[in-house]
Amino acid sequence: MAVIEIKVPDIGDYSDVPVIEVLVAVGDSVVKDQGLVTLESDKATLEVPCSAAGVVKELKIKVGDNLSEGALVLLLETEGERAAPAAAAPADAPRRKPPVTPSHRAPAEPAPSKPALASGKPADIECKMVVLGAGPGGYTAAFRAADLGLDTVLIERYASLGGVCLNVGCIPSKALLHAAAVIDQVAHAGDFGVDFGQPKITLDKLREYKEKVVGKLTGGLTSMAKQRKVRTVTGVASFVSPNELEIVGDDGKTQLLRFEHCIIAAGSQAVKLPNFPWGDKRVMDSTDALELHDIPNTLLVVGGGIIGLEMATVYSALGSKVTVVEFMDQLMPGADKDLVKPLADRLKKQGVDVHLKTKATDVKSDASGITVSFEAATEGEKPGLEATAYDRVLVAVGRTPNGKKLGAEKAGVGITERGFIPVDRQMRTNVPHIFAIGDIVGNPMLAHKATHEGKLAAEVAAGEKKEWVARVIPSVAYTDPEIAWVGVTETEAKAKGLKVGVAKFPWAASGRAIGIGRTEGFTKLIFDEETHRVIGGAIVGVHAGDLLAEIGLAIEMGAEAEDIGHTIHAHPTLSESVGMAAEVYDGTITDLYIPKKK
Repeated sequence: MAVIEIKVPDIGDYSDVPVIEVLVAVGDSVVKDQGLVTLESDKATLEVPCSAAGVVKELKIKVGDNLSEGALVLLLETEGERAAPAAAAPADAPRRKPPVTPSHRAPAEPAPSKPALASGKPADIECKMVVLGAGPGGYTAAFRAADLGLDTVLIERYASLGGVCLNVGCIPSKALLHAAAVIDQVAHAGDFGVDFGQPKITLDKLREYKEKVVGKLTGGLTSMAKQRKVRTVTGVASFVSPNELEIVGDDGKTQLLRFEHCIIAAGSQAVKLPNFPWGDKRVMDSTDALELHDIPNTLLVVGGGIIGLEMATVYSALGSKVTVVEFMDQLMPGADKDLVKPLADRLKKQGVDVHLKTKATDVKSDASGITVSFEAATEGEKPGLEATAYDRVLVAVGRTPNGKKLGAEKAGVGITERGFIPVDRQMRTNVPHIFAIGDIVGNPMLAHKATHEGKLAAEVAAGEKKEWVARVIPSVAYTDPEIAWVGVTETEAKAKGLKVGVAKFPWAASGRAIGIGRTEGFTKLIFDEETHRVIGGAIVGVHAGDLLAEIGLAIEMGAEAEDIGHTIHAHPTLSESVGMAAEVYDGTITDLYIPKKK
């Protein structure tokens, strides 16, 4: 018989986490790795496991206590061979593994040496499933695979889980856009009798806020990976055979990983136009722009798509004089023109200078700035801009997939000329045990598409008979106002010759929109004229992205205008504009007067 102390093991970057449940009582027999107590932080719920088998002799904690790594949980009475490792003297105890934090993730455990396969070498790591890339699609795939019982390894080249989206993309940009929205609200608060004065921007605190948002999410992912026993490896991976990967770490050391299934979630990178001096730090891609090195007096944004316009919104709110040039004849080329007009009008009022059908050509850098020359997109026309020097230039003209950077051809995986990896409706590549998801399989390059694909790929790899069934993928521009759309657009319907009916409800007639002083938006629904089912929709206005889900669900469920109109929406809300747009199509609207057609 021996009595040992059971303490809280390494729980990553958590400390002083409250106990919400005690799972054992004095006298209970427990086995190794059995949960003893449940801790709950604002990021995740954690279960503290028992490091040995035995009988609970004395509890040292209770519900409501706050625990950190090393805190004493209970005294355990052990006997027999099972207790030998745990009962060893502290001096002889094995050295604790480094903590699992975003900057130092636990390495995958080396697998026992086995006969070499295609590479001719024994594997350092073996697993049932390996996922390349820990962005939203990648970590979702890894977590789902682990939940389904597959021994899973997740490989990420960067220090933190979360990929581009969480670390240098959608999450930090939305944090900054929130700050921009607050600045704008303060500027207009005087319209209803509240004056805050001129906002004072402290750039260091703004960066700190952005990093805090990012850190909270990436830290939560690290903890969830550990809870699921997903092994993580930091490094750059490339195929050496259909079942093997070589991983090169930051220290240059290589590991050979052998797998049964693989999900490629390696994402994309920003397009870098060749005529720009990328060695000059004043020329930025979207990742650089989110660093907020400074607030330039003048900023040129090359590209009037979603990313460019979101960054234009941020920097304009912070005080930069922003110019946007777009090669096409409208901002945000993928959206209907009527959706973009309220945004274009607001940008003009805010002093953002927009030039359509314009391309940046000659670019030079010197001490005075980045001087850019322009040409009209239409031959023979003059550009609306003369050559101008800017303090900073942001190039946001799209992203390109990373398909050609993985050595996928060594695994026999097909890749297109542009670097995309073709897949079937189960996300399988032409090699049946290798799947691909996210940006690398094609447009739209959106995180929520990748997560849906990642879950599907993991389930198929685990033996479930599923395939892609989602009808539509929503798109959102988090500009001010926001622009969100899903399903068939008017432009698409016209191009395909579809017979559709379009119904709009203007926010100028919304009590809620009037109350918050934001009436520039509208809600639009697009119906199939034969079936009267909704096949598309869009919203322009504050929180449009948060309001779009009802339209997406209506499309997925095959709802007709009557179904939406007869659903009682709370009043006064912005969301009731969806129901009212359906009533416009049905001819039952009472919140607008629409003369009957003669």
